[in-house]
This record gives sequence, C-alpha cells and structure tokens, in this order.
Amino acid sequence: MDDAQLLRYNRHIMLPEIDVPGQQRLLEATVAIIGLGGLGSPAAMYLSASGMGRLVLVDFDSVETNNLQRQIIHQEQDAGIDKVESARQSIARLNSAVDVETISERLDERSMRTLCERVDLVLDGTDNFSTRMMINRACQATRTPLVSGAAIRFEGQLSVFDPRDTESPCYCCLYGDDETEVDTTCSANGVFSPLVGIIGSSMAAEAIKLLGGIGDNLTGRLLLLDSLTMQWREMKLKRDPGCPVCGAN
Repeated sequence: MDDAQLLRYNRHIMLPEIDVPGQQRLLEATVAIIGLGGLGSPAAMYLSASGMGRLVLVDFDSVETNNLQRQIIHQEQDAGIDKVESARQSIARLNSAVDVETISERLDERSMRTLCERVDLVLDGTDNFSTRMMINRACQATRTPLVSGAAIRFEGQLSVFDPRDTESPCYCCLYGDDETEVDTTCSANGVFSPLVGIIGSSMAAEAIKLLGGIGDNLTGRLLLLDSLTMQWREMKLKRDPGCPVCGAN
C-alpha cells in the first residue's frame, strides 16, 4: 500500500478490526456484482469507495429513465447505454484505482460457474428467482461466498451463503428447488427507493466483512426489514441435509 492509499483509506485503517492488513486484503480482492440495479448500485459504489481492488460488473440490460428513481449509480444522461458501462463510468469518477471489468450479457450456467471460479466473492443483486438459483449453484460448485439481497415494495431481506463453512445453508435450502418463476420485479410491484439503498449498502458491508476477515457475518442468518416501520427481524437458517444443491457437499 502506497502513501496515497494510506491517506485515502485512513478512516478504515484507523479501525483496529481492519487496520492496514484488512485494507490490503480489500485491495487484493475481486468481487462480482451481478445486477447493476437498485441493489447493485449502492453496493458497487460503497465497494469502490472502500478500495475493493477489482470489480466484475454483470448486467445485460440498459439504463431506462424509470430506473433512476432507485438505481443511483446511473444518471439522466446514461439513458439508453448499457448499465455496466454507466456503472463503470460512475466508479471511475469515484475511485479511478478500482479495476473494473464489464460483462453485458446474460450468463448461462457454464459461464456463471466460470465467473465464480475467478472471483473471491459474488454479490447477487438480481431480481428473478431462476437467476438467483443459478448463481447459488455456481457459488456452491466453486465454493465462492455469496452475499444475497432482495427488496420489493417496502420489504427487504439480506443473508450470506458461504460454502466454505460446513454449517452454512445455501439459497436453495431457504427457498427449495422449485424454480417456478414468480414476478417479483419492481416494474410489477413497485419499490420504496431508500429501501434498496439500505439493503444494497448492507450487502457491501457484508462483503467487506467477509473479505476483510472482520466481525460476524450473516452466514446462517436471514435479516428481514419492514421499511414502513423500520423494524428488523432475524431468522436463523439451518443447512438442509436433503438440499439438492448443497446437501451432498
């Protein structure tokens, strides 16, 4: 870490839980952010500001005006361009030292697994069930930690699934293997814009804790937020021995 980095990240370094070794781990880490919408936007910005060394941004969609109510990494002039390119430009303005790779295509099972094999952590900000299940399978197969968040209407949820931990459940343990698609998109249901900021920022916090080796992460726990009352609830999650994804691992 050079003098400029020591100065830039000194508020992290002042925290004894992080210090220089923890910040150095962040600078050396690679995170894949899948989905640059309401959740991926604040997560990408906080990971960039915090000094994450490399980000792989994955999203096949382009910026639309109705995204701007909540997807804060994009701006009015970005309408019509790929979300990953818009996000890359915002990150470059925030922290030009972050190495950013963009993937503007819909990944299949094989390419998702290849991606997970070359990153240290995956952050899932997608909004459909089948994609979330595919990401979970890829992370389990490659033993890659997964930070998963969701937000719809006024309700949000957040958890961590870490296949390196023999006690950790996976996303399939929570929801089962029925991939019948239920429309949980914001376009069909609406979403409170600050809610995605709260959940997305919390996802970034969990990623930093995991990669920095600090604190107690959300493995084995599911946080649920009702933003109308600002009440958090916590549920304990157990690994399902009969899970078709992780039960035999």
